[in-house]
Amino acid sequence: MGHPTSHGGRHRALTVGAALLSGVMLLSACSGGSGGSEQRGEDEESRPSEESTPAARAYPGVPDAISQQRLSWDPCEAPTAAQGGGEAPGELDDGTPWQCATLTVPLDYQEPDGETIGIALIRATSTAEGDARQGSLIYNFGGPGGSGVFTLPLLGEQYETLREGYDLVSFDPRGVGESAGVQCLDSEEIDRQEQENGALPRTEAEAERYAELAAEYVAACEAAAGDVLPHLSTANTARDMDLMRHVLGDSRLHYFGISYGTELGGVYANLFPEQVGRAVLDAVVDPSADFVESSLGQVRGFQLALENFMADCVDTYGEDCPTGRGGAEGSALLADLLAELAEEPLETGGDRLLTEQLALLGIVATLYDQEYWEYLTVGLMQAFEGDGQVLLLLADSYLGRDEDGRYSNQRDAQAAITCADSTGQRDPEAIEENRAAFEEASPVFGPYLLWSLAGCAGWPVDGEAQTPEVAAEGAPEILLIGTTGDPATPYEGAERMQRELGEGVGVLLTFDGEGHGAYGQDACIDDAVEEYLLSGMVPQNGLVCG
Repeated sequence: MGHPTSHGGRHRALTVGAALLSGVMLLSACSGGSGGSEQRGEDEESRPSEESTPAARAYPGVPDAISQQRLSWDPCEAPTAAQGGGEAPGELDDGTPWQCATLTVPLDYQEPDGETIGIALIRATSTAEGDARQGSLIYNFGGPGGSGVFTLPLLGEQYETLREGYDLVSFDPRGVGESAGVQCLDSEEIDRQEQENGALPRTEAEAERYAELAAEYVAACEAAAGDVLPHLSTANTARDMDLMRHVLGDSRLHYFGISYGTELGGVYANLFPEQVGRAVLDAVVDPSADFVESSLGQVRGFQLALENFMADCVDTYGEDCPTGRGGAEGSALLADLLAELAEEPLETGGDRLLTEQLALLGIVATLYDQEYWEYLTVGLMQAFEGDGQVLLLLADSYLGRDEDGRYSNQRDAQAAITCADSTGQRDPEAIEENRAAFEEASPVFGPYLLWSLAGCAGWPVDGEAQTPEVAAEGAPEILLIGTTGDPATPYEGAERMQRELGEGVGVLLTFDGEGHGAYGQDACIDDAVEEYLLSGMVPQNGLVCG
């Protein structure tokens, strides 16, 4: 099965950076509007910090055993391989520990008295006391398929200011990590498919083999998680979040969603408009685009980011830039490199080779954040010299493969959630129908993302809709942040989310810059977000930063 590019947040670039720490010695050699502000009313309940969360009141349609459960917060253990692996998160700089708990939710909200699953949670409690405590701020960092239990501690210091008003809380959505995580293939089998299926199909025989491997993958997912797959929709995750809000003791959901997390936030606002508290959606997904339109938008977005990288590379390295003078010349050089890898993958100093598709993912991994462009420069310098080591390391980080060769379940969860949500990606004929448009949009990314158009072919679960429903009449203002150079969620998505949410709901901020997600990159954006979340001051619609 192909790898449709996920809407992962900036944590993807951070993970890339962490994975490359062991290669710093190697890399260092090449380092050279309208509207106004208003104060939102304060009707949120404060909540004390306790070792266990007080039992909640009854919740409509859910048994008391679920609605009145008590969360037991314990010191967090190390993330599992499915979540991303690594060490236990320990403490923040002020000594606040990371705590973990499990929320019980119905597997099927249509049968709430039936089977249940556990949702893995993590939190760092607020530094505020008394009336200054505003409850919990719940995060989703993107994907779909990203583990919040793994990601929040990595970014904890970035959100430290927001602990002045909130407990910082995140979770593994259903199907992800330790929340009934979908695991279709073991790590050895994933490696086998990555190597065998490492080149894009160019002949009819190759396309047939590609389809056979995709069918093997679908069959493995159905065998491993067939009973769970029908219930892994974004709408059900939104229902889990509202039950989470209730059990945490908050009258409204305060929320910070990034990338795919913005789609989840929009779906939540549609289902529970009166429960929306202060909500920030950063790197906004276009809710009006079907899968073909969304994928084509990503092709254009990554091509734009690549061209910006190449221009910066020329400015920094001059004639030593591996993509020449950039622009069409640079894109042609990269397309030729990928075509050569399809014929002869590169050695990497280990048992695995750098294939065409792994090289493409290594390139993609660095375009989420300008801070990691230098890694791409080094990786390409190596690749043009016949060494695929750095690009493979970048690809492994993107795919959630740790140093022990274990994969997180993000890819499997992404497939399961995407196919449960979308009625698209099921017609192999869409590949040929859209080939010209994708290849014209980018000779580098177009041929690759084209194959995602049939990513749900044969999936055992029908998708819920062509596009998510996010209309949120009656919801309070929701802050939307779009970045002009965002490769994964192009800026237009924020404008369209504002339109789809409905009049008076979306407040649009623009970051004129690079990268996937703006918070943490620009003081103007940070100030607007923090003032809004901590004091309720809604920024001016149309504010431009950067």
